[in-house]
Amino acid sequence: QSQLVESGGGLVQPGGSLRLSCAASGFTLNAYAIAWFRQAPGKEREGVSCISSSGSRTTYADFVKGRFTISRDNAKNAVYLQMNSLKPEDTAIYYCAARSGPLCDKASVMFGSWGQGTQVTVSS
Repeated sequence: QSQLVESGGGLVQPGGSLRLSCAASGFTLNAYAIAWFRQAPGKEREGVSCISSSGSRTTYADFVKGRFTISRDNAKNAVYLQMNSLKPEDTAIYYCAARSGPLCDKASVMFGSWGQGTQVTVSS
């Protein structure tokens, strides 16, 4: 069974850091562009970052530029999201999603496989 599993979420103080991981089982990530999305209570899901299948191209939402870094290790079949300088408004459930093919896309509907999400809470 093919699935994505996120981990690394938790409670952190403002200004702190977390590293999210997205691990795949049942399929090989190196043929997929991988994105991170997030959804806060009462808000729509929004794209956070995306990385091409080779890792050569990355994109970031304006609200995380300079603070978050996406990376991947195809040998480990995993993608990561390093989150620094976290703010209370970063509180959300974070999901990783896979899109077959090399390139990213802004539309969440283009991503066919999703993880169950990991909760990130930024609070003092």
